[in-house]
Amino acid sequence: MNQFDFTVVDKIVAEHGCKQSTIIAILQEIQEYYRYLPREVFSYLSKKMNISEARIYSTATFYDNFSLQPKGKFVIKVCDGTACHVRKSIPILERFRSELGLSDEKITTDDLNFTVETVSCLGACGLAPVITVNDKVYPAMTSDKTSELIKELKEELSC
Repeated sequence: MNQFDFTVVDKIVAEHGCKQSTIIAILQEIQEYYRYLPREVFSYLSKKMNISEARIYSTATFYDNFSLQPKGKFVIKVCDGTACHVRKSIPILERFRSELGLSDEKITTDDLNFTVETVSCLGACGLAPVITVNDKVYPAMTSDKTSELIKELKEELSC
C-alpha cells in the first residue's frame, strides 16, 4: 500500500502556523496542490495542529469550494443561474457531458483530465451563457463552441 507523502502538507502548515484560525488557508493550499483534499490529511492535520479531526472535516465539508473527490486538470463550471439558463446553458452542459462521457453522478473523467460541474451563478450574467475553465471565463457559449473548446483543451493536454 502506498504511503502518503506529507512533505507538501508540512510546508503549507509551516507557512501558516498551527493556529485554528489558519485551517481554511491551509486546506485551500492543500487542495490547490492535490486538486482535492485527500482523506489522509484530516487525521494528520488534527495531530499536527492539535485540532479535532471532526472540526477540520466539518470545515472542509461546510464550504462548497472544498472537494473530497479528485478533480480534473481542467475544472469546468457551467453556470445555470437564471440568465444563463434562459440563454440555454443546459445544452452546453449536456454537450460537455456527452463528449467527455460524464453524467450527473460522474463529474470527473477517469483520466482525471476533466471535471464538469454546474454552479448557481458565476456573477457574469451579462455574458450569459457563461462557463469557466480553471477560473478563466468563456462568455456567450454555445454547444458548437463547447465542442471546439473541448478539442482545444485536449490538444493542450497532449503538449
